[in-house]
Amino acid sequence: MRVRVLAALAAADFRERSRRPAYLVTLAAAVALGYLALPPADSHWAIMDAGGYRGLYTSAYAGTVTALAGALWLMFGGFYVVRSAIARDQETGVGQVLAATPLSRLGYLLGKFCSNLAVLASMAGVLAVTALVLQLVRGESMSVDPVAIGLPFVLLTLPVLVLTAAAAVLFETLPVLRGGVGNIAWLFLWMISALAGEGALLGLDSVAASMRVAMTAQHLPRVAEFSLGFTGIDHPLRAFRWAGLHPSGGFVAARLVLMAVTACLAGLPAAWFGRFDPARTRPRRRPAPVALVPVPEVQAPRPARSLAYRALSRVRPVRRLAFRRLLAGEVRILVQGTSRWWWLVVAALDAASLAIPATGARSAGAIAAVLLSALWIWPVLIWSRLGTQRREHGVVTLLGAYPGGHRQVAAEWAAGLVLTAAVGVGPLLRMAIAADAQGVAAWLAGALFIPSLALALGTVSRTHRMFQVCYVALWYTAVNQVAAADYMGTVLVDGRPAGPSPLLIAGVSLAMLTVALVIRAVRHATR
Repeated sequence: MRVRVLAALAAADFRERSRRPAYLVTLAAAVALGYLALPPADSHWAIMDAGGYRGLYTSAYAGTVTALAGALWLMFGGFYVVRSAIARDQETGVGQVLAATPLSRLGYLLGKFCSNLAVLASMAGVLAVTALVLQLVRGESMSVDPVAIGLPFVLLTLPVLVLTAAAAVLFETLPVLRGGVGNIAWLFLWMISALAGEGALLGLDSVAASMRVAMTAQHLPRVAEFSLGFTGIDHPLRAFRWAGLHPSGGFVAARLVLMAVTACLAGLPAAWFGRFDPARTRPRRRPAPVALVPVPEVQAPRPARSLAYRALSRVRPVRRLAFRRLLAGEVRILVQGTSRWWWLVVAALDAASLAIPATGARSAGAIAAVLLSALWIWPVLIWSRLGTQRREHGVVTLLGAYPGGHRQVAAEWAAGLVLTAAVGVGPLLRMAIAADAQGVAAWLAGALFIPSLALALGTVSRTHRMFQVCYVALWYTAVNQVAAADYMGTVLVDGRPAGPSPLLIAGVSLAMLTVALVIRAVRHATR
């Protein structure tokens, strides 16, 4: 394997992916994150909070806090930008061309890993420049130290990017994690890493220990915990001077080992990756022998005497129940391929919801809320098909000739609504029996919201991925009792939903449906 070939493959792939809108969106989000990491001195939010204190905005502190925040964001958002490299080669036919070249499986995988890392590293580089600019804008320290800004990105951010780039290659080569399951699995892995493993993965423990030493030397209170993440604060943080991270040899060695171990994940799939070779990806079957039987020539009947001709001549277009038939077809398309076991899980959860007493202890309502939350996360992979199946199955041009495009969009949305209602019917019946009008209203608003969100995001992005990620994050926020994100009515205060008004959620749902209709109409008009 030649290094030149590997570098050329990585460079070509990097140039192709850096032109995509998803790259620009993630890059813009990274720049916005850099702004949030270094807020004004009188702001009431913070990315890093050291017990009510923050470092003075020097090059060392600006680079460190931006590198930590960037590592968290790029591990999450960057993964979904780079994880489609292998799938795109398969869709465009480039993979079949590469299968005929001498390029080895390991070389191909390492090339994709290097291109993934280049994409993520370019975003981190822009983030480092943002940190430098914001340091000068804030004006607390005008002394610029490029090493102090860049070193945290090398020691703290780069190992996380190596892990993310390698994991994207690994996920794309495992059949189970190749699709929507992999998108959701990575989201939960990222949450676990951000909440439980940030000390070892990000190196936050070493940064916190260094800051504690500096605060103790300045006779400031000892800080027990350092919080990393966007949080609101009651009072602006007070500043202290921090000279920066002075890593020990053991810390540097640990980060190098972490990068080496995680990089090996990218080469691991060489043991089973077929490199788009049909002989390796499909079982070879010998075609059954075909007997050549002579077919007698049959004279076709004249059109005027044909029974089919006379029958078709009497057919008239039937407009009655047209939308009902269209809706039935959209429902069948939406749930196609769903196994019986999937429906059995839905039936079990609905039955458990109905088995809970309609009136009684507060714990019964909490259990019902948990079951509703479970029911409205279970079909996430099916909901994500809304707005994307036309392009996925290559029928965009065919359906573009449909005379009433708005009817097809409405039927697609209604199919998602039917699925949502069918899945969550158990909690609805329980609330109706208990005469819980507020719960029923919240349920109806949630049933309108979910397919509207799926259709809008699917229409905008034309991929399943955006809804899968956004919806699971929103659902996770609501399950963690954040009332502002509660679209299901499961956050209860004194037995009543504490989230947004059902009318507000319904209005947002209508707005998202309108966005989907407008985008479809514009795309149809400009075709």
